[in-house]
Amino acid sequence: MADRDPNIRDLGAQFRNDVLAGLSQRQKVIPARWIYDWKGSELFEAITDLREYYPTRTEIGILRSCLGDVAERVGPGRVVVEPGAGSVVKTPLLLEAVAPSAFVPVDISGDFLRDASDGLRRQFPGLPILPVEADFSHPFALPPKAGEAPRLGFFPGSTIGNMEPWAASDLLRSLRHALGDDAMLLIGMDLIKERDRLIAAYDDAKGVTAAFNLNLAARVNRELDGTLPLDALAHRAVWNAARARIEMHLVARQSIAFEVSGRRFSMEAGETIHTENSHKYSRESADLLLLAGGWEPLAHYADDEQLFMVVLARAISGDMTA
Repeated sequence: MADRDPNIRDLGAQFRNDVLAGLSQRQKVIPARWIYDWKGSELFEAITDLREYYPTRTEIGILRSCLGDVAERVGPGRVVVEPGAGSVVKTPLLLEAVAPSAFVPVDISGDFLRDASDGLRRQFPGLPILPVEADFSHPFALPPKAGEAPRLGFFPGSTIGNMEPWAASDLLRSLRHALGDDAMLLIGMDLIKERDRLIAAYDDAKGVTAAFNLNLAARVNRELDGTLPLDALAHRAVWNAARARIEMHLVARQSIAFEVSGRRFSMEAGETIHTENSHKYSRESADLLLLAGGWEPLAHYADDEQLFMVVLARAISGDMTA
């Protein structure tokens, strides 16, 4: 059973408010966190297996090579906290290496979180696993059963890259506040690379990423009485070099009109709904982001091709109220 954050009951209202506000803007936008319902989470797991999608397999390779060093630096007995845990594919590697006292996965998709937690309990029968159903982009409380041992935040997958720099900095500060003065953080960050490789990773030949993106429109229709014509929308991935990010959009193939929760909207042919960003980093920009969020980088681990980087950081001492 997952602890349920008091704010979680308001997620339906938040989804509605975010969608209505985003569709009312000149550049229509829906925050990326709403892509991850049960179906979206399943589709993302399928994306991670694609030939074009390098981040997951590359990060797993880095973790397998660096976790011995990480374990020496962090020591045993910490409470591992994983915001946006998803299917916890990479988590067993960390849990086996650092011998934690408890594991707290946090995710907005409660059913997906509970299934993943049940699988981990079978794999680690002696480890307290305390799932928390919450939107980790907002402050959340750790369950009292986690105890008082120092925390180790685990934030793989370059999830931090889905956020605008100011929001990423705010989230890191919030995590710094939630995890405490003795905390450490192990975070994955995707590196800047050639445009063609990036586009292919977010617009695969099999169309799985397109289905992942279009599922957001299907969710709007299903949960908010929407009438978005799915066959009139197409997936588009764009490399924005000025902002060092991949952008995902839903583009109207033709002029369309639709309703969401009784509100009317329209889009001209070629107009888009901006659904997700995936920022890419240099080592320097990654370190600056971490420092701004209250974390001091201690060690950097990357693959031979310099596609991806995992950073171990420690909480900067002092008042970092989120």
